[in-house]
Amino acid sequence: MSVEIVWQWFVAPLQFEFMLKAIFVSALVGFVCSVLSCYLTLKGWALMGDAVSHAVLPGVVIAYILNVPLAIGAFVFGVGSVISIGFIKARTRVKEDTVMGLVFTGFFAFGLVLISKTRISVDLMHILFGNVLGISDQNLMQTIIISAVTIVFLMILRKDLLLFCFDATHAHSIGLNTTALYYILLTLLALIIVAAQQTVGIILVIAMLLTPGATAYMLSDDFGKMTLIAAISGVFSGVMGTYISYYLDAATGGCIVVLQTLLFVIAMIFAPKHGLLVKTLQTHS
Repeated sequence: MSVEIVWQWFVAPLQFEFMLKAIFVSALVGFVCSVLSCYLTLKGWALMGDAVSHAVLPGVVIAYILNVPLAIGAFVFGVGSVISIGFIKARTRVKEDTVMGLVFTGFFAFGLVLISKTRISVDLMHILFGNVLGISDQNLMQTIIISAVTIVFLMILRKDLLLFCFDATHAHSIGLNTTALYYILLTLLALIIVAAQQTVGIILVIAMLLTPGATAYMLSDDFGKMTLIAAISGVFSGVMGTYISYYLDAATGGCIVVLQTLLFVIAMIFAPKHGLLVKTLQTHS
């Protein structure tokens, strides 16, 4: 009887087309964000992801005003924030984390000003907080294409990006174009933020870009295994978070991120090598 109840719990939402789309997109975005999150974790770019994710807001509003696809505005301002950060960092004595903070707050504040002067629509609010349950076929295809492009680039440039994230100085010394890798990684970050905005919105996308990588980093020192663990946790959170949001009638993006956070807390406590429990036992042994 219990098995049948569990089976019905999983099967019942699948009779609805919007749930099939939502589960697929959540799993896809969870996978791509998780893979990229490993590079961001290794590079120490938590604030960079936050900066780019919030910097797309004015692009979304301007695209809405001009009646063009919101993804175009988001990507233009995402890449624009990347270029701005690189330009200011290269030509001033201000440190990178400060530059990211300046760009993040400046772009986001500009977006808030535009929102205050624009009649807010449901679509615009969905960009902020996500609306995976109502994703259109056009946005679904957009997410698939962006995810595919990102994964292809990450596969092709895997070794170069890994070395760049681990030791940029060494990467430059052996002849790699670290400037190009810098902008490629940030452009991929902007692309993924555009894709993920339908799932969790630009407010919570930073969690999807950091939490799986941080969870995997607690569990493995090998980058290959770390990527695999992050991908599994990202897909699991995406699928189960969507299911939970369906039954609780709660925000899908919020459920996904909360589940990812719980997985990180579990890893933080019970990780076999770096977990708090192991360290506590070692201290008292």
